[in-house]
Amino acid sequence: MKQLMLGNKAVARGLYDAGCCFASSYPGTPSTEITEEIAKFDDVYSEWAPNEKVAMEAAFGACLAGARSFCGMKHVGLNVAADPLYTMSYTGVNAGMVIGVADDAGMHSSQNEQDSRHHAIASKVPMLEPSDSQEAYEFAKLAYEISEEYDTPVLLKMCTRVAHSQSVVDPGERKVPEKEYQKDIAKYVMMPGNAKKRHPIVEERTRKLIEFAETSGVNRVEMGGTEMGIITASTSYQYVKEVFGDSVSVLKLGMANPLPEKLIRDFAAKVDKLVVVEELDPIIENHCKALGIEVSGKDILPICGEFSQNIIAASLGGEVHDGKALDVNIPIRPPVMCSGCPHRGLFYELAKNKCTVLGDIGCYTLAATPPLNAMEMTLCMGASFGAVHGFNKTLGEKSEGKTVGVLGDSTFMHSGMTGLANIAYNQSNSTVIVLDNSITGMTGHQQNPLTGYNIKGDPAGKIDLEALCRSMGIERVRVVDPYDLEATDKAIKEELAAQEPSVIISRRPCALLKYVKHYAPYKVDVDKCRSCRACMKIGCPSISFKEGKAHVDETLCVGCGVCSQLCAFGALRSTDPQGLDSRTDTAARTAVKED
Repeated sequence: MKQLMLGNKAVARGLYDAGCCFASSYPGTPSTEITEEIAKFDDVYSEWAPNEKVAMEAAFGACLAGARSFCGMKHVGLNVAADPLYTMSYTGVNAGMVIGVADDAGMHSSQNEQDSRHHAIASKVPMLEPSDSQEAYEFAKLAYEISEEYDTPVLLKMCTRVAHSQSVVDPGERKVPEKEYQKDIAKYVMMPGNAKKRHPIVEERTRKLIEFAETSGVNRVEMGGTEMGIITASTSYQYVKEVFGDSVSVLKLGMANPLPEKLIRDFAAKVDKLVVVEELDPIIENHCKALGIEVSGKDILPICGEFSQNIIAASLGGEVHDGKALDVNIPIRPPVMCSGCPHRGLFYELAKNKCTVLGDIGCYTLAATPPLNAMEMTLCMGASFGAVHGFNKTLGEKSEGKTVGVLGDSTFMHSGMTGLANIAYNQSNSTVIVLDNSITGMTGHQQNPLTGYNIKGDPAGKIDLEALCRSMGIERVRVVDPYDLEATDKAIKEELAAQEPSVIISRRPCALLKYVKHYAPYKVDVDKCRSCRACMKIGCPSISFKEGKAHVDETLCVGCGVCSQLCAFGALRSTDPQGLDSRTDTAARTAVKED
C-alpha cells in the first residue's frame, strides 16, 4: 500500500525490505531519523554507537559475519568515519553494507557545507543520490544489490530537503538473503602486501561501475526542448522540473560516483547549450569539463548555500516568482537555549568570571550568542578539550586560571575522551567541563553510553563518568548543579586556581526530557522590581521587559530558579506556595528516569 513518507523513513523502509539485519549509527541532523525509524523494526538489531567511526566498524563487522548492515551519519560524521571507509573500499564486503550520509547545504544545523561526494571519489566507493522519498526507498534496496555484486560498501547520500520532505512511497515485502562468513586473509587483512594486490581490484571495480552507470537506468535522460540541456541530481532535479518542466532536456543522475561518460557525451550532443545544476561543489561540472565538454555551472549558479526554484530560474532564464509579502513585520528571533536549560547557569558564571571558553558541538554552542557571549571557539566534535590543552601549553601563565574547555556528555563519549587523555598525559594545567544533561540533546534526545539506556529506551550499560575521568589520570573531579549559581561559581574559581588538570561535571538533566519534573513558574513582584535588568543577563526566553518592569511568561517558565538568584531585590518569586523549585528540591538534583 502506498504511503506518504519522510525521505529518511523511506530509506529505513528500503533498508528493512532489502533484508538489513544490523544498524549502528551516531545521530546527526539531517540523518538521525533513518536509524530511529529502522530501530522500530524488532527484527533489525539497532544501536547508537559512541561515534561514527565505531558505528562504521561495527556495521562492517556485521556484514563480514554475513548480515546486511547499515550505518548512518551526517556529512561531518563521515570525516570521523573516513579511516575505516577508505580501507573498506579495498577489503570489500561479505554481505551488503550501506552507509547513509546526509549533507546539510545551507548549514541549517552544521558547522560547514562540506560536499560528501568528495569522500566517495577519494575512497573510490560508489554513491547513490535520491531526489525524493520513492527513490530513497528504491536506492536503499539497490545499494545492497550493488554492494554485493561489486564487492563494495555503498554510500547513500541524502540532503536536508530530501531527508526531511515527504512524498509517496510504494513499499514492498522484506526479503533477507543468507550469507556465511568465510575466512579470507588476503581479502580482509590489509597489511601492505595484501593491500597492494587489492588496489588493482578497486580500479577494475570502478571501471565496471562506470559501465553500470551508463546502462542501468539509475541515471536517466528526459528529453524535452533542446535549446538547453541540464545535468542535475538530488533535490536540484526537483527544482529544475518545477521551473522548466518539459521545456528543457534533463539528464537526471542517480549515481553520484562513479559518473557516466558516454551517457553524458551523448546527452551533450543532443542539446544546444549544456548546464550543470548541482548544489555546493562543481563535481559533475568538472567531470564534464574533463571529458572535453563545454558546459556552464558555477559561473552562473552559486557555490554556497542551498538552491531554490527562484535561484535556478533567475540564473537560467526561468520565471521568477516574487511571492507575497506579509503585512506584519516579524522580528528576528535568533535561537536561544530553552527555558530551564541547565547549561545557562554554568555559562552565566563563566561569562561573569571573564573566562575564555573554548566550546564544542551541541545546543550549548548557543552560549556564544548574546547576552551570554560566553564561547569563543567551536570547531568540531571533541575539539574543545584538545584545543584548550594546546592553548594553555602555548600561553602558559597568561591563560592559566582563565581558560576552560566545555563539551556535552554525548560529545565527551564521541571524541572528548582522547582530548582529556592528552591533558592528563602531557599535563597541561587545564580545567575542562562536561555539560552532562543526561541525553544527546541537539539532535533530538538520543541515548548515549552515559545515560544507561539503549536506542529503544531499554536499560543498557552505563559508564560512570566520574570514575572514567579519574581512571584517565585526572585527580580533581567534581560534580556541580548548574542551577545553583553560588556553587557553580565556587567550583569554577577553585578549579581554575588549582595547579593541576581538573574536570568539572555540570550535571542536570535537559529540561525538555519527558521524565524531568517541572516546577511552578515564577512571577515578578512589580513593586519590588527596580528595572535593573539583572535577570535579563541570562538570556532566558521566559523573561522579558514590559512597561519598564521584568515579566515572566508563565507558559514557558519551568521554575528552575536561576533568575531569582540574580535579583538583589527579591522581585522574582515562585508561584508554588512553598517556593519550591528545581534548585531547592534535593530530589530533583538526582533525577532518574522512571520506568
